[in-house]
Amino acid sequence: MWKPSSTALLGSYLVLQILKEAGLPDGVINFTPGSGSVTGSTLVTHPDMAGLHFTGGTATFNHIWREIGENLENYKAYPRMVGETGGKNFHVVHKSADVEHVALNTVRGAFEYQGQKCSATSRMYAPSNLWPALRERLVEVVGSLKMGCVRDFDSFMCAVIDRTSFDKISGYIDRAAASPDCEIIAGGGYDDTKGFFIEPTIILTSDPHYESMAEEIFGPVLTVYVYDENAYSETLELCNSTSNYALTGSVFAQDRAAVVEASAALRNAAGNFYINDKSTGSIVGQQPFGGARQSGTNDKSGSAINLLRWTSVRSIKENFVPLTSHEYPHMASRD
Repeated sequence: MWKPSSTALLGSYLVLQILKEAGLPDGVINFTPGSGSVTGSTLVTHPDMAGLHFTGGTATFNHIWREIGENLENYKAYPRMVGETGGKNFHVVHKSADVEHVALNTVRGAFEYQGQKCSATSRMYAPSNLWPALRERLVEVVGSLKMGCVRDFDSFMCAVIDRTSFDKISGYIDRAAASPDCEIIAGGGYDDTKGFFIEPTIILTSDPHYESMAEEIFGPVLTVYVYDENAYSETLELCNSTSNYALTGSVFAQDRAAVVEASAALRNAAGNFYINDKSTGSIVGQQPFGGARQSGTNDKSGSAINLLRWTSVRSIKENFVPLTSHEYPHMASRD
């Protein structure tokens, strides 16, 4: 049963039509669009429900998990559950990093698809020695991004998906604009006159625990915290402990020792860890995708690892030696 998001029905339906055109028989996938509260509850409480593969928000996954737990006595078998939920994905920049490379990867990671990716770059830790040049380049590139209709291939960005998303994202921007701990250094504008358009926005904060450094926004908003270039180890721990998510993250450094240190310090902070590359863009069949903590069950979609979660193993034993006595050898008489 495929329950698509109510805001992505057309794209999901087209994918189904492509699968059918490629030879998928009818009935293998049953397309069931509708209200999540109605369709979801009907599916997850059915006695034949054998498994749930969910992609969406953490709160929704938590709700479904609780609902399944409350219905365990009704199922014919314990359901399997795989979830890929939210992220608060990071770019940690070392003082040895290439500024141009960092700037361009960060713009792509934060603002492609309007930041509406669970893996989108949402927070950055920038070293004090590189920040002046990095800030200048980020502002320059963001200022050149074209926003428009998705059918215009010159557009780098278009509108966010709906009113709910628009209101949530613009709320973060408004609060940052009013906060003494923040400065909006790029973007910050939004317009719902025709479509729900939000400018690519960069927030500079002096508080590493400010809300936009810790909470998932799911929109074109990047928050930057500048750290003392000599406090790299402490900043890695700050990155590791700030968010409850652990989906994706990147380290940028030309110093190999800094890469090795980050890989160890952030081993539990990102299920997909990138080195000198943006925090988003994994491809099915090439890079298994998934994260832990509140980012999901880390079953690595797009790989054999995930497929094994849905197999039910059966062991078979066949005996070719007839039994001639109920006794075991140690029970034999020793007279």
